[in-house]
Amino acid sequence: MREDNYIIHKEMFQPAKIESSYKEMIIRESLTFWQDAWIRLRINKGAFAGLIIICSIILLAIVGPFLSPFSYDEQDLSRANLPPKIPVIEKVPFIGFSGYDIRGIDQYEKKGIKDYHWFGTDHLGRDLWTRIWQGTRISLYIAFLAAAIDFIVGVAYGGISAFYGGRIDNIMQRIIEILVGIPHLIVVILLILLLNPGILSITLAMIITGWVGMARIVRGQILKLKGQEFVLASKTLGASDNRLIWKHLIPNTLGAIIITTMFTVPTAIFTEAFLSFIGLGLRPPIASLGTLVNDGFKTMRIYPHMMSISSVVISLIMISFNLLGDGLRDALDPRMRR
Repeated sequence: MREDNYIIHKEMFQPAKIESSYKEMIIRESLTFWQDAWIRLRINKGAFAGLIIICSIILLAIVGPFLSPFSYDEQDLSRANLPPKIPVIEKVPFIGFSGYDIRGIDQYEKKGIKDYHWFGTDHLGRDLWTRIWQGTRISLYIAFLAAAIDFIVGVAYGGISAFYGGRIDNIMQRIIEILVGIPHLIVVILLILLLNPGILSITLAMIITGWVGMARIVRGQILKLKGQEFVLASKTLGASDNRLIWKHLIPNTLGAIIITTMFTVPTAIFTEAFLSFIGLGLRPPIASLGTLVNDGFKTMRIYPHMMSISSVVISLIMISFNLLGDGLRDALDPRMRR
C-alpha cells in the first residue's frame, strides 16, 4: 500500500490494548452543584472581592464598636468636630487621618486631647468610629431582615400562584398588579408617618411591596419548570402538591432566588439610608448609615469627614452586593458549567 510515495506496512500498526477497567475510570473529580458553583465564584475576581468586602464590613459591624473605648452615644462637647486621627498613619498627612482640619490646624493639640478618634467626632463630641460601625450593624440588620421576609413571602406567593394556575393565579396576579401600581416610596412614607419611626416600622414599610419582585421571578421559573418530565414523573409516583413545590420546583429555582435576594439587600440599605436622610428614619441617639450621612451633610464643607466616611461605607456595601450578585448569577447558571 502506497500513500504519497510512502510505503505503509502492517507491521507499523499495533492493536490497542483497552482494559475494561478504564471504562469506569473517572477522568475529572466528581463535584456537586454547589462545589462547582463555589469554584466558579472564586475564579470571578470581582465577585470574590465583593464577598471579601462584605465579610469584612460585617465583621467590623460586629466587633468594631468594641475596639473603641468610647460609646456610640457618649457626648463630650470639648471633643466636638475633631478630624480623624489614627496612630502611625497620622505621620502621613495627605491621607487625611492626621488630626488636622481643612485649615491645617491640629485640633487635637489645640484642645489638648491625647486620645485618638480614628474617624473623628461629630458636633456633639461622639466618636464616629463607634457610631459608624454601630450604624452599619443596624442598617445591615434592617436590610437582612427585610430581605429574609421578602424571601419567605415572595417564594411562597409566587410558588403557589404558578403551581396551581388558573383562577388562583389570575386572582393572585391581579393583587400584585394593584400593589405595583402604587408607588413604593409613597407606601413607605405613609406607613412610617402612621407609625413611630423605628427599626420595626422601617422594616414593615419596606416589605409591604418589596416581595413583589421575588414573587414574579419565582412564578416565572416555576411556570417554566412545572411542565417538564421530572415533575410529571413525580406526579405519576404519587407525590403530593406540597412535595412537588418544596422538594422539586423551589430547589430548581434556588439560583434565581439567591441572586434576587443578593440584590434586595443593597436596595433595602439604600431605602433605609434615604428615609433617614429625609428625616423619616431612626431617632437619636440610635445611629444608622442614613442618619450619619444626614448629620454630616449639614456641615459637609467645614467637616467633610462626618459625611464622607459613612458615604464610603454605604457605597462599598452596595457595590459589593451588586458584584457578588453578578458573580452568583454566573456561578449558579448550569449552562455555564464546564
